[in-house]
Amino acid sequence: MILAWLIIIPLAGGLAAWLFEKKNALFVRWTALGSLLLDSLLLAFGWIQPAFFTGPVNDPWMIELNVPWIPQLGINIHLAMDGLSLVLVALTLFLGIISVICSWREIHDRIGAFHLNLLWTLAGILGIFIALDLFLFYFFWELMLVPMYFLINIWGHENRMYASLKFFIFTQAGGLFMLVSILALYFINGKATGIYTFDYSLLLEVDMGPKTAFFVMSGFFLAFAVKLPAIPFHPWLPDAHTEAPTAGSVILAGLLLKTGAYGLIRFVLPIFPDAVAMIAYPAMILGVIGIIYGAILALGQKDLKRLIAYTSVSHMGFVLIGIFANNSTALSGAVMQMIAHGISTGALFVIVGLIQERIHTRSIDRMGGFWSPAPRLSTVGILFALASLGLPGFGNFVAEFMVLVGTFRVSSVITVLAASGLVLAVVYSLWIVQRVFHGEPIEPLSLTDLSAREIGMMSAMAAAILWLGLYPLPVLTIVEPVIDSIQQYSVL
Repeated sequence: MILAWLIIIPLAGGLAAWLFEKKNALFVRWTALGSLLLDSLLLAFGWIQPAFFTGPVNDPWMIELNVPWIPQLGINIHLAMDGLSLVLVALTLFLGIISVICSWREIHDRIGAFHLNLLWTLAGILGIFIALDLFLFYFFWELMLVPMYFLINIWGHENRMYASLKFFIFTQAGGLFMLVSILALYFINGKATGIYTFDYSLLLEVDMGPKTAFFVMSGFFLAFAVKLPAIPFHPWLPDAHTEAPTAGSVILAGLLLKTGAYGLIRFVLPIFPDAVAMIAYPAMILGVIGIIYGAILALGQKDLKRLIAYTSVSHMGFVLIGIFANNSTALSGAVMQMIAHGISTGALFVIVGLIQERIHTRSIDRMGGFWSPAPRLSTVGILFALASLGLPGFGNFVAEFMVLVGTFRVSSVITVLAASGLVLAVVYSLWIVQRVFHGEPIEPLSLTDLSAREIGMMSAMAAAILWLGLYPLPVLTIVEPVIDSIQQYSVL
């Protein structure tokens, strides 16, 4: 039942925060934070002591829960966790805690409803990372969409209604394509075997002709490419990032984008190996275009938050390339990039939020000279800008290096083109450092430095990105069995 509790606790915490909204704002915030801390403690204790995870252990799953839900339709509550799920659940809880903390002073209106939507979004994401019934997976996919829409629409910035509607239309459309493909798998497997089921382990063995497999795979690919996002399915992202509250931007960059990458790794690669072989090179080309296109557009932005949003398009291109290079080195690098990008870009969005709280603008033209009045804020800003450009010692470097090494085995041309994006990353990252933190102030500054709460939050994120860069072995070891199992289905 531990897997069910990982989802139930944030759902209950969000409901409690909403019910007690009018009584005590501080209680609401601590309720939200406490529910995520409790989830984290359950995960950490189980990680250290595997015997704590009760339930049938079925290799390669560390823990598994499978009980009937709607047996007449072959739908079960089938939850399971392996190494890939484990690291992504840990990332979800870590960034969820950061999101609550960074909202401590930013959100003043309808605080209970805000934390309800925040925690229910996180619950949906947690469900996505551990659901093995495709109907249940789709249920959680939709569960995270609606509260994320409200986070942007109600607590966002000036153009929040436009951005939230754009986000909803793009992601909902992609989800509907995936639903059609899920139903197609359901009926294809039922017709072939007489067993109508949404169970992942059984659908792995479904037998389809090449044309059928391609069209069914296309629905999954579209849904996951929109969420990643891959070019040309990215237009929703810059607006959603720019208009979302800080916590919304952290969840979008750190977690929602990763659900698309996770779906490609978990479902597309093993279920449709022949179709993957057909689209591998076009998909990697889309990744290269995303890397270069996102970096170039980032260089042209005057809004600091929008600039960082376009860097997400660029960095996630490495994930797409690593997935479709489809060898153990590239796939491991893609998983590392998912984690490192979630932390580093999430931290940059937190820093933008802290700056906006203080000077009430995101315009780079009105920034400069932050180092003198706010050296601690400037230090963490420079640190995460350097992490974003892939400086050795940070997790981003390890991830991108592994992706490039793995991709070189498939295509040297794609590797060289992707590596050119690293040069552009150096340009926009150092430009941020120079324009925002160094030089002379553009306007008279009344800038307070980081508080103790903010120092603790940023220190945790800095420690995480440095740990990934200096000692990535634990993460790579945890995900290695999953990568190896997926590679068994590869035909590349």
